[in-house]
Amino acid sequence: MIDLALVPVAGWGTRMLPATKSQPKEMLPVGRKPVVQYVVEELVNSGIRQVLFITGQGKSSIENHFDIDAPLITYLRETGREEQLQELQFEREDVEYFYTRQRRQLGLGHAVLCGKAMIGAQPFVVALGDSIIGLNAESDIVSRMTAVFEREKADIVVCFEEVAAEDVVHYGIAKPQGTVGEVFELADLIEKPSVADAPSRLAVAARYVFSPVIFDALAETKPGKGGEIQLTDAIRILLKRGHKGIGVKLADNEQRFDIGNFESYFQAFVEFALADPQYGTALRDHVRKLLG
Repeated sequence: MIDLALVPVAGWGTRMLPATKSQPKEMLPVGRKPVVQYVVEELVNSGIRQVLFITGQGKSSIENHFDIDAPLITYLRETGREEQLQELQFEREDVEYFYTRQRRQLGLGHAVLCGKAMIGAQPFVVALGDSIIGLNAESDIVSRMTAVFEREKADIVVCFEEVAAEDVVHYGIAKPQGTVGEVFELADLIEKPSVADAPSRLAVAARYVFSPVIFDALAETKPGKGGEIQLTDAIRILLKRGHKGIGVKLADNEQRFDIGNFESYFQAFVEFALADPQYGTALRDHVRKLLG
């Protein structure tokens, strides 16, 4: 059973300045919780019990967030704020947290490679720390992916979402082998193809499962634009060598919320806030008034 996940959170978040100047974009709130808490809760609900964060400068608030804050707990108890105490339930999950730094910004592939010493020879999940899958992270995509990984004896499982044809230029796009269903064999990945050259409309969607052979491929991967080591390039190396790669599609109700720019962040916040069980109805009424 795969119970280890690597969560890269070292990026600078430059597309969301100035909001990210003094705090990680992964700690920006979406509704009631920071982005990265949704990611971890999704992983925990899928059976993950060890989370390795690949951090960087200015990311200490992530470590603080997942620590048990004993003085705060004591204060809430002594002042009779039991309802607020329940909001800290995530601190008491049966999970071990580990942290190591990506000392230089050299791409997602390099961030994954930074976890090699701690992961060793076991298979693991990679979950991008700035992407929420499903409203309130109510998705079992990771457990579905790990089940496929073990059943198919794969070395690579990648999550995909279907995007509009004009949007393929922004993503790594699947080249399927054979019939495409909910689960399909992966022949290749094409990074940001033109609309005309795209082999499908299936875009990589922030979740992966790997055997440790990915580390060998990453070590061989040559830096590309900006000196970055791309995870997609390492996956392609393995596929070309005959390692088995599987794609798993998100279900129609499993929207990916990518907190990578203000447009997508605003949309995610509004959707999560409108779904809030306590304040969503009143907020919906308020928005209707604003829209006239």
